[in-house]
Amino acid sequence: MVLFNTCCIRENADQKLYGNLGHMKALKDVRPDLRIVVGGCLAQKDKSIIQQRAPYVDVVLGTHNLASLPRLLREAETGPAFEILEQTEVFPSALPARRKSGWHAWVSISIGCNNSCTFCIVPSVRGVEVSRRTGDIVSEVQELVADGVVEITLLGQNVNSYGRDLDGTPLFAKLLRALDRVDRLQRVRFTSPHPKDFRMDTVEAMAECRTVCEHIHLPVQAGSDRVLKRMKRAYTRKRYLDKVQMVRDALPEVAISTDIIVGFPGETEADFQETLTLVEEVQYDSAYTFQYSPRPMTEAATYGGQVPKEIVQERYERLTSLQDAISFRRNQRHLDAIEEVIVEGPSKKDPARLSGRTRTNKLVHFDSGPAPEGSFRTVRISKVHPHFLEDSGRAFLRAGAQAPVLAARRRTSGEATCSSCN
Repeated sequence: MVLFNTCCIRENADQKLYGNLGHMKALKDVRPDLRIVVGGCLAQKDKSIIQQRAPYVDVVLGTHNLASLPRLLREAETGPAFEILEQTEVFPSALPARRKSGWHAWVSISIGCNNSCTFCIVPSVRGVEVSRRTGDIVSEVQELVADGVVEITLLGQNVNSYGRDLDGTPLFAKLLRALDRVDRLQRVRFTSPHPKDFRMDTVEAMAECRTVCEHIHLPVQAGSDRVLKRMKRAYTRKRYLDKVQMVRDALPEVAISTDIIVGFPGETEADFQETLTLVEEVQYDSAYTFQYSPRPMTEAATYGGQVPKEIVQERYERLTSLQDAISFRRNQRHLDAIEEVIVEGPSKKDPARLSGRTRTNKLVHFDSGPAPEGSFRTVRISKVHPHFLEDSGRAFLRAGAQAPVLAARRRTSGEATCSSCN
């Protein structure tokens, strides 16, 4: 069986799928017993188009029925099996999983999205927001920790609105505090919050909970109020900057990353300049920058004022150049600092060295003795680059449960903290 798990956020994902399916046809002709499966967001979007363009595909299933795969494979023994549902049958995290990592796990807390960003196809292929029960999430994390996991990343299209469909009010901060009480869990990350729903109770939980890392990904998409309005982002530039300040007031050493779209329909040079000045003001640690591409089933695809490709490319290069310079300056703050890292494995740049990440999500390449993946090491940063840090000495085994340098960087509010916080 060959299974393609697809994404449809960007246009090149479509091209990759159909290109790969073309290669599969030759293999299928030689091995008729081969089963070809297409699942995920692109399957949900294209539905019967996949079978029309690649009739030799055996199984097509969407985002809401992953649990149906064994049944559909049995049905495919007598002919193509096609099933696209519009509502979730089984929450994805309730299914058995084979993890690539023994020390890290992704944990879904919600699926779907209730926002209406004009550039985004996710609500069309993922449906309305559905939150998982807090007790189920905590139970899964406890089982993961018992199996050796020390770091988890919470997943949702908009983690900040988690629980609103369960209790009428967001429960994300309460979830963070509940997970902070899980014994032997070392680090909690989450992605992605939506700025319009990012609240003070979440910031307080980040500052007060032992396990929650000092890093937040806060997508801005654009720095111009006019563009943000056309995107239907439901916040202004000022409101976004207020949220950033709220985080930094509570966590002065927090690392902030973001998403930015360049060349949104109707974006003028003046609009783009506002994005550049926002990037300068915020001083992001890193940014995922994208060139806008129209997606079917989105409102923005119908907009006039599509920006010419050459202009988008030129703006994109200016933005990435600016962010690289800022990232380098931000990383210089870590020079000579002692940091705790989780060993991720051999460095991709130099397999003779190891790589790991700090609590602020900084990638560090370092020398060490034998160090299994998922173990903790303490490093001294001796060299910095825009996208990673280095320790040219020899990292040493972490002595305690948390690096004291990072613990000291938190700014406490004087309020009571959850039971397992420092």
